[in-house]
Amino acid sequence: MKNLKLRLIVMNFLEFAVWGAYLTSMGGYLFDHGLENQVGWFYAIQGIVSLFMPALMGILADRWIPAQKVVSLSHALAGILMIAAGYYAMNAGDSVQFGPLFTLYTLSVAFFMPTIGLTNSVAFNALTKAGMDTVKAFPPIRVFGTIGFICSMLTVDFSGMQHTYGQFIMSGVLSLVLAAYALTLPHCPINKNEGSKSWIDIFGLRAFTLFKQKRMAIFFIFSMLLGVSLQISNSFANAFISTFADIQQYADTFAAKHANALISLSQMSETLCILLIPFCMKKFGIKNVMLIAMFGWVLRYGLFAVGNPGMPGVLAFVLSCIVYGVAFDFFNISGALYVDQQTDDSIRSSAQGLFMIMTNGIGATIGTLSAQQVVNKFVTTQTDPTAQVSGWSTSWYIFAGYALIVAVLFMFIFKNPQKEAPVIKG
Repeated sequence: MKNLKLRLIVMNFLEFAVWGAYLTSMGGYLFDHGLENQVGWFYAIQGIVSLFMPALMGILADRWIPAQKVVSLSHALAGILMIAAGYYAMNAGDSVQFGPLFTLYTLSVAFFMPTIGLTNSVAFNALTKAGMDTVKAFPPIRVFGTIGFICSMLTVDFSGMQHTYGQFIMSGVLSLVLAAYALTLPHCPINKNEGSKSWIDIFGLRAFTLFKQKRMAIFFIFSMLLGVSLQISNSFANAFISTFADIQQYADTFAAKHANALISLSQMSETLCILLIPFCMKKFGIKNVMLIAMFGWVLRYGLFAVGNPGMPGVLAFVLSCIVYGVAFDFFNISGALYVDQQTDDSIRSSAQGLFMIMTNGIGATIGTLSAQQVVNKFVTTQTDPTAQVSGWSTSWYIFAGYALIVAVLFMFIFKNPQKEAPVIKG
């Protein structure tokens, strides 16, 4: 039992270490290499490929190749392509072109994103076979994924890679390590007798029938609207905080030099906030917990707008990172629980997939591309660092204002579900 848990812990650690190597620092690299106007596309593409690649790789794992081998294949391809992106960036130096880097990065991400769900499948299958309760056994294993993410962030920061091509190479190498390790994981069965399923069922499209139900339609629309906020800080926080390094007053501050280390407090907060969710759900109810998350995004961006790396301004940054755990976890997990409670077994998995599409797919894609336009208008048009910081502050206020509007609308439009709410079928 302990050996199995340890093996799954290593898998989760590596899975999210791959992501953490570049997710929060890539924006800073792009700003430093003349691609500040395309940052949004590098983050939006994660949502775009997530609309179809997880379903395609899921079909492969369900019908033809065991899930642990699909994880291995996906990470091998993702790793090679990410190393190729890093190698191109290394040779290009300060003359990096959007086309080649974005193409290699996109292909890598297309194979990486499905592995997040596939590693969950591998873990659930192994734990179930071992006779363990996945609800109790999986969360302590999954938390090591966040720890892996944090370790990668800190490694990239303190090794001096947060503004260099090295972060891509590090991510690619970790992918190759996991590709090899995945072949040692417990076997996952395949089901070749799934031919009777329609493509609508395979891609989880039947869940869209939930839009016929008013309360579910309202919930999914707000999920998309809140999803707009999900990737904005991942896209731009590193570049924003690093801008202060060009201002003499803040040049020698820890935060300006080590933006990734500061941002890692957000992921640390996540690990703690997950533990608060059961208590808060019982105490405040699902609507209020989701409202807490929405107002958390308002604070996340508002505190960025007023903060700076000096004292006491850096405390606003620290509080913003602490609030992130509430903003991110409370909505994602409580939202998933709401979907679970409100839908029938026959459509529950598809409904969860729809929730992810609305938040991390459509919502996050719209959000990063829209945020890019705001940053282009107020930040990248400026050449003086002080003017850029002022532009950043304006941008964060705009993002906070948007989150506030969504929260207020949700407060009045979304009705708190009754304790014995009817289960919805597809």
